[in-house]
Amino acid sequence: MKMTIQLVCFGVRDVEVGFFNSLNKYNFDLTLIEELMNDENVEQCKGADAVMIRGNCKADRANLTKLAGYGIRYILTRTVGYNHIDLEAAAELELKVARVPAYSPNAISELALNLGINLLRNIPYTTAKTHQKDFTVDAMMFSKEIRKSTIGILGTGKIGLTTAKLFKGLGARVVAYDIYESEAARGIVEYLPLEEVLAISDVVSAHVPHFKGVNDHFINEAFINKMKDGAVLINTSRGEIQDHSAILHALKENKLSGYGTDVFEGEKDFFFRKLTGEKLDDPVIEELISLYPRVLVTPHIGSYTDEALTNMVEISYDNLHAYLMYGRCENEVPLPEIALV
Repeated sequence: MKMTIQLVCFGVRDVEVGFFNSLNKYNFDLTLIEELMNDENVEQCKGADAVMIRGNCKADRANLTKLAGYGIRYILTRTVGYNHIDLEAAAELELKVARVPAYSPNAISELALNLGINLLRNIPYTTAKTHQKDFTVDAMMFSKEIRKSTIGILGTGKIGLTTAKLFKGLGARVVAYDIYESEAARGIVEYLPLEEVLAISDVVSAHVPHFKGVNDHFINEAFINKMKDGAVLINTSRGEIQDHSAILHALKENKLSGYGTDVFEGEKDFFFRKLTGEKLDDPVIEELISLYPRVLVTPHIGSYTDEALTNMVEISYDNLHAYLMYGRCENEVPLPEIALV
């Protein structure tokens, strides 16, 4: 084993540099790159032993082939999901892939809570008016109190359960739907069939993973039509589970009163880029964003907190260390079997 392990980390923002350095207990030789990995900067990995990426990094077959050609054997993603990595190509190239199975659930839960409260209380609408020195009070500012509201949680894993606890702590009734009901969640939520959750919830907050070909556009026209009129929809999970056109139509028809999201399908085309004054290529997302303050968009920052970052970096470092010391890692992503020719 080389005395010094060269690790290239992509998507490292300025505020994160100190964390990467201070948490480096294995003394890896770090190269920190602010940009996400793409077709051009992947060449900066020449001479390295491993790379650490994040969601929206371009880990397709072409770039993985380049990495393997540079002698890299380990791909670390500091994310729970790994659909940004071509796993079939990784298997063919004999690369090892590891992920972060969990990090601070509070990070995403707090964002979901804040998006819900802001839309339920019409705070963005109100502050947009006062920003223009219009201090009049109108009907749009009238709202229901959270303690008299029903919150629907879709998915009661760690993040969904933490979100449920936050809303419950404010006095709301919290109902939930999950294919696999959790004993840990039963003391916090009331499990109901999906149709009932949608019919009675003032705020519906999605916390479900995306399984390609299984729950694509789970939140669609039929789903929204089952929701309570005037409800708020929140999605801090994955953009692929929502149908943008259906959400836009529901907002324009006032079926939904508000929509808050941290994710979009195809977000890699515009998230993390400054496009002020430009139109997005996707006209539906362009129109959704234009509906502010009824639509609140954050650019995939659910995990952008001190605790979540610490978890992601520490576990990624541990994953690499385990590979180097033992040749295996408990957080290894299973790769598809490659048929022998």
